[in-house]
Amino acid sequence: MSFCIGFITPGPVDMLIIGVIAVLLFGKRLPEVGRSVGKGILEFKKGLRGIEEELHKATYVSVESSPSHSSVSDQADDREEATAPKFEPPPEDVKSEPAQA
Repeated sequence: MSFCIGFITPGPVDMLIIGVIAVLLFGKRLPEVGRSVGKGILEFKKGLRGIEEELHKATYVSVESSPSHSSVSDQADDREEATAPKFEPPPEDVKSEPAQA
């Protein structure tokens, strides 16, 4: 079954139905509800913008404050070097063949 983007966005008829339901539910309070929803969306956007700014400051301040990334190289020097076991081939059954001269 294929997914169609047309099902996600409401068309003009859908918007009309949503508007009629909103008027029936909220009546005279509809402007107040609209204002409060708008303020909520605005506060949400301000909060996201604040988080983005904090992330941006934290990311670029830490990069700029460490000249030539010396702290990263110091941390790498403190670690122990990983060693892998060396490969040793299995012993062969050595049968000495007579040397031909």
